Amino acid sequence: MPTLRLALCQVNPRVGDIAGNAEMIRSWTRRSADADARLVIFPELALTGYPVEDLVFRRSFVAASQAALHRLAADLAADGLGDLPVVVGYLDADGPPQVSPDAEPGRGARNAAALLHRGEVVVTYFKHHLPNYGVFDEDRYFVPGDTLTVVRLGGVDVALTICEDLWQAGGPFAAARDAGVGLVVSINGSPYELNKDDLRLPVVRRRAAEAEATIAYVNMVGGQDELVFEGDSLIVAADGTLLARAPQFVEHLLVHDVELPETGSGPGATLGGARDGAELTGGLRMVRRAIDGLPPAPDGPPAHGGIIEPVADEAEVWQALVLGLRDYVDKNGFPSVVLGLSGGIDSAVVAAIAVDALGPDRVVALSMPSQHSSEHSRDDAADLAKRTGLDYRIEPIQPMVDTFLANMSLSGVAVENLQARVRAVILMALSNQEGHLVLTTGNKSELAVGYSTLYGDSVGGFNPIKDVWKTLVWRLATWRNAEATRRGGTPPIPENSIGKPPSAELSPGQLDSDALPDYDVLDPILIGYIDGDLGRDGLVASGHDPAVVDKVLRLVDTAEFKRRQSAPGAKISMKAFGRDRRLPITNRWREDG
Repeated sequence: MPTLRLALCQVNPRVGDIAGNAEMIRSWTRRSADADARLVIFPELALTGYPVEDLVFRRSFVAASQAALHRLAADLAADGLGDLPVVVGYLDADGPPQVSPDAEPGRGARNAAALLHRGEVVVTYFKHHLPNYGVFDEDRYFVPGDTLTVVRLGGVDVALTICEDLWQAGGPFAAARDAGVGLVVSINGSPYELNKDDLRLPVVRRRAAEAEATIAYVNMVGGQDELVFEGDSLIVAADGTLLARAPQFVEHLLVHDVELPETGSGPGATLGGARDGAELTGGLRMVRRAIDGLPPAPDGPPAHGGIIEPVADEAEVWQALVLGLRDYVDKNGFPSVVLGLSGGIDSAVVAAIAVDALGPDRVVALSMPSQHSSEHSRDDAADLAKRTGLDYRIEPIQPMVDTFLANMSLSGVAVENLQARVRAVILMALSNQEGHLVLTTGNKSELAVGYSTLYGDSVGGFNPIKDVWKTLVWRLATWRNAEATRRGGTPPIPENSIGKPPSAELSPGQLDSDALPDYDVLDPILIGYIDGDLGRDGLVASGHDPAVVDKVLRLVDTAEFKRRQSAPGAKISMKAFGRDRRLPITNRWREDG
């Protein structure tokens, strides 16, 4: 059987940086050539970054992508890499955007893959299945492809597919079986969510069985606004055997030798090797090309990419949050971040994430005590600063609050909110003065029920724990401290911050439990309502107290206007606020009728 050395390039492109992404592709192709690869594979839309969203509608951007692809092919040849086939995701179009007056049926922008060889774009493939759920809006942007592209490399037939093609039964993978291919390449921009890695491998195995072919699945890595891509690239044999697996949340070159059936000898060659133009399963039409003159399989010992086992849930989420914050800060050119450090668990976890993401020299934390701030909270904030080494400053707010109250008569919750808004003014002033990005620190449970001050503690440019339930915040803190101890380091989060009852400390003796159910009661209701779309009856049937359910649902439903104004934050769940969950602000529907 022929042996093909694959190089799966798990890289971190930047949306819109076409020139920079092209240089990245050239660099990683050089690394792949140095490893004697015979086929190099990059992720979905690696040339433009992913997702490009409404940049699709700019004809100048599409034209730049198309031109860059041909320039990249020529540059690879000029680099002495022309004999190495390279699969690259890019943005293409064969007609005007679908939203334009001159749109043509069946034509428009395309989510595309190209195979580059000897300075030329040898063949292209257009994504067939376009996802239109959760964070995906690809029906808005792209026209689906209706062909299966197969390239013959060194006696092996290789089919090209893109992301969602793999997550849907039928379509390109069933067509690949008809074509009798030995390898299906799947290039991906598959966003992270907790436990998705547990779903990914079974799906790849099902598609391998459906295609009766080995699958090379390469996924990008990195943060892009709310989305985080974790990599987890895979090679799976036709019988479902996991051959190689890349690590999560880091760039990685996965090089692995795969033995593949020679053209016409594969178990799925039901058409005896379909000819160019043949109709395959699902109505897809065959596009077949051949590349001649490939060098023989590399001499020496075979290349083994290894199998990296997935990590525990808390470690996985922590890495996602760190990567999401780091890329948001760095890709947007912020030199540093600033946050309010109260001594509570939420700000402590955000500070620890920020230090892990950026280093202590790029993190500024402000303690902004009022007359209601407890001594232990002040001490806990100072303790965290000492443990992590971040830039710690103290700015008491009571004189500013008193000045305001001397000029305006306020009481009750208005005074509580005033304290939060004074803190926001200080953070934003420091941001303006020194250039820091302000991090807000509200968790998903608080955002769900509106337990925050608009233009107060909700102020910020990014929220690292926006998609993290309160009970998970505690688990993450405990894990991070245990991980530090395991590695012989200093646990970053004070045990007092983890163990004490949560409080906003905006009035004497205030506790979160004064206004909300305990979080171990609240979070399961919120998860059922928000992530699971359960109504009141479903939640009560699940065992939750009807009176508590009614209270929680009222809080959630009336807080949509606050959530709509909240900062972006890394998505780590199946349904994050924002792109995943889109509800009208003006809405009279209530689950209690």
